[in-house]
Amino acid sequence: MKATDLRIVFMGTPEFAVASLDALVKAGCTIVGVITAPDKPAGRGMKMNESAVKKYAVEHGLHVLQPEKLKNPAFIEALKALKADLQIVVAFRMLPEMVWNMPPMGTINVHGSLLPQYRGAAPINWAVINGEKETGVTTFQLKHEIDTGDILLQQSFPIGEDETAGEVHDRMKEIGAALLVKTVEGLAEGSLKERPQTTVHSPQLNKSSLPSTVDHGPSTSIKHAPKIFTETCRIDFNKTVEEVHNLIRGLSPFPGAFTELGGRMLKIYRSKKEIINTSDFGETMLGHGPTENLQTDGKTFLKFRCNNGYVHVLELQMEGKKRMSVEEFLRGWRG
Repeated sequence: MKATDLRIVFMGTPEFAVASLDALVKAGCTIVGVITAPDKPAGRGMKMNESAVKKYAVEHGLHVLQPEKLKNPAFIEALKALKADLQIVVAFRMLPEMVWNMPPMGTINVHGSLLPQYRGAAPINWAVINGEKETGVTTFQLKHEIDTGDILLQQSFPIGEDETAGEVHDRMKEIGAALLVKTVEGLAEGSLKERPQTTVHSPQLNKSSLPSTVDHGPSTSIKHAPKIFTETCRIDFNKTVEEVHNLIRGLSPFPGAFTELGGRMLKIYRSKKEIINTSDFGETMLGHGPTENLQTDGKTFLKFRCNNGYVHVLELQMEGKKRMSVEEFLRGWRG
């Protein structure tokens, strides 16, 4: 069987998922239905806003379903009527078993990490926040527990030292889309063998999308990727330069790492490191707030002191203002 012979239902919502849907369409796959989030009011005028996936689907004449609840009997019947051989999920919500177990070939997911590492809602953010040098994409079969299904394919790629989560996201969506097409082709041909997540891709052994596997060791070494909350985004300058820099780039462009300056929130989107021998600092600054840690020449630099150096701010946004470079900010700042 060829991939083009399969009847596929695609489920996704944000821009990240559009790349995968587009890759399937360009590969000639038969998309019999697209499931995405309902339209929601947004903006000052509260106009109804369509998801990125819906916009793409409508432009390409694809059949769209937008259920409020995935267990709604009317939706279940509509989904059954599509007679899908395979369902694909990319950046969508959790599915009830009656949905993911419906097609004869099951449902596959594209996840933004090298599973079993970084299971959860924010794998890209946490990989960058934790200073990982490498991440990747995994395609796997859905099962009951979130992000724990058997692995189909994986593809790794490096993370740059100053690369932001947004930049990783933009590269990953294209890598993931290509990997998804290979996965669908492999499933159609019957050439793919599922692997349980007790084993993991070893990038050092094989950089291809048909990975070798090695024992990953005890589950305690697995890192997770929970949802990002407001307190996650607050910068603690008692930490090292590396930790603060990684938090800033791991939360850029959204939701943004923040501190306070002049009684207002200051979000930092891009930074660079200045590491100093701690003996040069003399007495440490631990326990001091951001204002006490602030240094600026009033023209070209704005930096905050951490416990082993400085984090230089390169791009920022003061509460109520637009995002701007540090040079733009300092021209108008009267600190």
